[in-house]
Amino acid sequence: MQMEDKLHTCCFIGHRTIIETPALIARLRNTIQMLIEEKGVHTFLFGSKSEFNSLCKSVVTELKETYPAIKRIYVRSAYPQISDDYRAYLLESYEDTYFPTAIEKAGKSAYVARNRAMIDAAGFCVVYYDENYLPPCRKAAKKDCRGYQPKSGTQLAYRYAEKNGLMIFNVYESLD
Repeated sequence: MQMEDKLHTCCFIGHRTIIETPALIARLRNTIQMLIEEKGVHTFLFGSKSEFNSLCKSVVTELKETYPAIKRIYVRSAYPQISDDYRAYLLESYEDTYFPTAIEKAGKSAYVARNRAMIDAAGFCVVYYDENYLPPCRKAAKKDCRGYQPKSGTQLAYRYAEKNGLMIFNVYESLD
C-alpha cells in the first residue's frame, strides 16, 4: 500500500469477546469520527471472528450515513480465491475485500498474519486491548490432558502496531 493510502487508513484489532457498554460505543464512535474529520481517514480495514470487529463494523456503517465516502474493507484470513457468489455476499456489507498474500502459508497463525498485514497497510489502529487479558488455556493435543497458555493475538498485534509506529487508540477501559 502506498504511504499516502496508509495515512488515510485505519485498522481494528481487539479481543474476541468484549464488554459492550454505552460508554465503549461512545468512545469508539468519537474516535472513529475524529479520525475521519481530523485525520482524513477514509478507509477502514476489518478482520473477523471477534465481537470487537462486529461492533466496529456496526459503528463505521452507522457513520457511513453521515460520511458516505468512507470505505469498509474486509481483509480475509482464509480463502485466497473466492466465488463470485461469496464476493457478492461480502460486498453487501463492505465496499471491497482482499486476501493478503503474506497469509497464504501462515497455517494456524493466519489471524496473526492477517492482523500484521492490516497493520502494515494502515497509519492508524483502533484497539480493544486489556493488557491483563489471557486467552483460555488449551489442550496441547487431543490425547494430552495438560494445557498450555496461548498468547493473546490482540497483544501480539498491539505490540506489532507500536513497533511499526502506528497511531494507536485503545478504547478499552478497565471496569475496576
